[in-house]
Amino acid sequence: MNPFVKIRRDLHLIPELGFQEYKTQAYLLSYLETLSQERLSIKKWKTGLFVKVHGLNPGKVIGYRADIDGLPIVEETGLEFSSTHTEQMHACGHDFHMSIALGVLTHYVENPIEDDLLFIFQPAEEGPGGAEPMLKSDIMKEWKPDIIFALHIAPEYPVGTIALKEGLLFANTSELFIDLKGKGGHAAYPHLTNDMVIAACSLVGQLQTIISRNVNPLDSAVITIGKITGGTVQNIIAENARLEGTIRTLSDESMDKVKQRINAVVKGIETSFECEAVIDYGSMYHQVYNDEKITRDFIQYMKTQPSIEVIECKEAMTGEDFGYMLKEIPGLMFWLGVDSPYGLHHAKLNPKEEAIEVAINLLTSYITFQGN
Repeated sequence: MNPFVKIRRDLHLIPELGFQEYKTQAYLLSYLETLSQERLSIKKWKTGLFVKVHGLNPGKVIGYRADIDGLPIVEETGLEFSSTHTEQMHACGHDFHMSIALGVLTHYVENPIEDDLLFIFQPAEEGPGGAEPMLKSDIMKEWKPDIIFALHIAPEYPVGTIALKEGLLFANTSELFIDLKGKGGHAAYPHLTNDMVIAACSLVGQLQTIISRNVNPLDSAVITIGKITGGTVQNIIAENARLEGTIRTLSDESMDKVKQRINAVVKGIETSFECEAVIDYGSMYHQVYNDEKITRDFIQYMKTQPSIEVIECKEAMTGEDFGYMLKEIPGLMFWLGVDSPYGLHHAKLNPKEEAIEVAINLLTSYITFQGN
């Protein structure tokens, strides 16, 4: 078995939520301790890591980022190495991302190039967001890369395929939480209450009109309410309700417009249902915007590799906090084909492990080309 496939399986056993990746950090450190320390510098940051591989005659720093957290999902893959953590799963491929990063890192410990390499093992990508605070850390200020790369697994593409585009790749995203408080009471006396289940249902419908009637049809935006909770029992009118969702837009201007309209619609709900409402936009992720020149050069180089098929794809409504790093450091992110019938964040996601070796080979080839 490829050693980095084994590492992926080990990490798949222990998924942890954002800023709780203690076992994951310990596993990464234990592996790094097995490598020659001659060219390694390692610094902890919360539950993440910065790992520098010193070059032979550095002129620049090449950065590579891998996210390390899991999701609050009950795994349904039936794999022998299924998650051992209750209601937690690497359902977004971060176990792949880490094992690939370790494979590339190991290669350069054993085969150093001229330039320095900085590997960033970032916590809390799924929430509440680790990239932005990591970017602002003193360690990043000291070791800040001149160029940075990352990948994300793509279940819809076959192994051996990568997909990317110049410019906007992933959308701006924002969490959305709305709490409604009315007046509860007996189900037989609705006229004496303010029912927050009814208010919540009305609000969901009105939120969808923002996309259809307030966003330019030539632009794109999404409001999804993924969870509604309210009430206590079947014969009591609900005094409280909570909506949890997400907003996705392809421009900062559309994000501002959507939030303005959400604020206005919620004020209308307060008036019409005589209730109180509180909006919390939670974590917001900046768009992933690939540097045009770096991406063109990357695509041109990858098209010379006989084992790789390059697809120039469309932008996606996916959210990724790597966008914060690309806002400050030129670079790119690309999709890595892993060929799974189940998509990202699905309880049965099972990417093909052959993609790990493919990614390590293509990245080491390209970084060596960049760094010598």
